[in-house]
Amino acid sequence: MELAESTIHGIVGLNGAGKTTLLDAVYGLTKSNSGEISFRGEKLNKRQVSYLVTENFFYSNITGREYLGLFQNKLFDTAKWNELFCLPLDQIVDDYSTGMKKKLALLGVLKQDKPILILDEPFNGLDMETCRIIRSLLLQLQEKGKTIIITSHIMETLTNLCDFIHYLENGRIKYSKGKSDFAAFEQELFESLENKNAKLIAELFEKGTTR
Repeated sequence: MELAESTIHGIVGLNGAGKTTLLDAVYGLTKSNSGEISFRGEKLNKRQVSYLVTENFFYSNITGREYLGLFQNKLFDTAKWNELFCLPLDQIVDDYSTGMKKKLALLGVLKQDKPILILDEPFNGLDMETCRIIRSLLLQLQEKGKTIIITSHIMETLTNLCDFIHYLENGRIKYSKGKSDFAAFEQELFESLENKNAKLIAELFEKGTTR
């Protein structure tokens, strides 16, 4: 698979298809069994990638401000950026809600200002306003030349945001689609999934099998 720079790439697939494993391999958390991952002609390394994982980790008894202080970027205006997310940065992160933790982790990713951003289910647990804010931020980052790889179980999220969508099945990229093919791809995918289980669902609702 080859991913064009300065574009937003969506990775989709059923549970267990290997989406998170693929992202872990790109970042270097999981060792690839074969092949290599390169960027601009050289082997990709973590200094070029920031990674928002699905389940965010924070040290115990650390404040939001202390967490962001772990990342070095003198140009990053924490107060200005936090106007978007309204986080209580001087409170202990242990007391944050799931959505607040997601926002804090995203601020950490943004502060790193790396050329490649990997976002694994970034919209999970967030309200509608925050989802729209993140969408706007990602489009701005793309204009700044960032390459973004994102997963989501909500297809509409990807079709409204991505330049390319890559369908992962059993650990392999089955095919990739550009914007002009999104509508047909979405319809084909949903019809395939519905047809796959239609017979079993019909059997479950036959007379005598349910009440």
